[in-house]
Amino acid sequence: MPTYQSTPDFEHGRSESTGILLVNLGTPEAPSASAVRRFLKQFLSDPRVIEYPRWLWWLILNGIILRIRPSRSAAAYQKIWTDAGSPLMIFSKAVADGIRTQLDLRLPGTTKVELAMSYGEPSIDAAIDRLLANGARRLVVLPMYPQYSGTTTASVFDAVARKLNRLRWIPEFRFINQYHDEPGYIESLAASIREFWKQEGRGTRLMFSFHGVPRSTLLKGDPYHCQCQKTARLVAAALELGDDEWLLSFQSRVGREEWLRPYTDETIIKLGQQGLDRLDVVCPGFSTDCLETLEEIAMQNAELFLESGGESLHYIPALNARDDHVRFLADLIERHLGGWPRSYSEDVPCRERALAMGASR
Repeated sequence: MPTYQSTPDFEHGRSESTGILLVNLGTPEAPSASAVRRFLKQFLSDPRVIEYPRWLWWLILNGIILRIRPSRSAAAYQKIWTDAGSPLMIFSKAVADGIRTQLDLRLPGTTKVELAMSYGEPSIDAAIDRLLANGARRLVVLPMYPQYSGTTTASVFDAVARKLNRLRWIPEFRFINQYHDEPGYIESLAASIREFWKQEGRGTRLMFSFHGVPRSTLLKGDPYHCQCQKTARLVAAALELGDDEWLLSFQSRVGREEWLRPYTDETIIKLGQQGLDRLDVVCPGFSTDCLETLEEIAMQNAELFLESGGESLHYIPALNARDDHVRFLADLIERHLGGWPRSYSEDVPCRERALAMGASR
């Protein structure tokens, strides 16, 4: 018989709140091979991420990948690591702090915000526990992925569902699937690019580089490819770019399986060989900067562009904790809070009656 998590600290008559759970992918705790190995093992063991037969993937993961890749990835993390830690964690915390401030101003005393990572710490389980301990009887989950993918967004849902499945008292629940074409998101991206061009000058072409996924996910019905295309098209329109002034590609592929095309690295080589002088690259699929943007694009691919004949590659930072980005995310969350009935816990003197009937608190 299953054992369900109790709520021993519940008090009758206690004011209720709405928990806001922000979830990003995650990061190793340190730029070391051992920390990266732990992170990769959890990340790459998720069947949403790798859809191979479990027994076959277990052999590949433990027999090959976790023996080779941790040291290579650790070296890459060391290039971007700061005194304050992982950039992804630093920027994610700043976004969470900004949203918390925004919601406290708009809905004082009614919401609690927690940040969690799908892989690594802080865990989704622990973040939900903290929200419940603070009186959350409703839960809104926002994966920090603008475009929906089964490899990312759905993995967040799986983890949240596993946690809720173990609770005795399940909160009311809402899940935000994507925001790839939300006007506030598009406007924030366009504004960040305009500001970058004003400060750093403008390149000949603008590349939208999204994280790649296996092409098989598209054929199975995953909407990620289409949503990436729409995001890029809307931002290009907001910037009034002609068709020959921008392009889209997919980065970070691994293994021999075909992934979504065109590939970012191959496209960058081709543009360099064609003699393009300056290429600007933005990565709208990443809400915060991380290894894939700061090391893969701004370092690896910038060097690749130069080696191929190009003059300079400029990476345009992710939205991170920009004011307009934080305001948009707070707006998005606030819209998803609409329609819930207000709590009557403060209006009904239930605590006295419950204590009289034998309740302990």
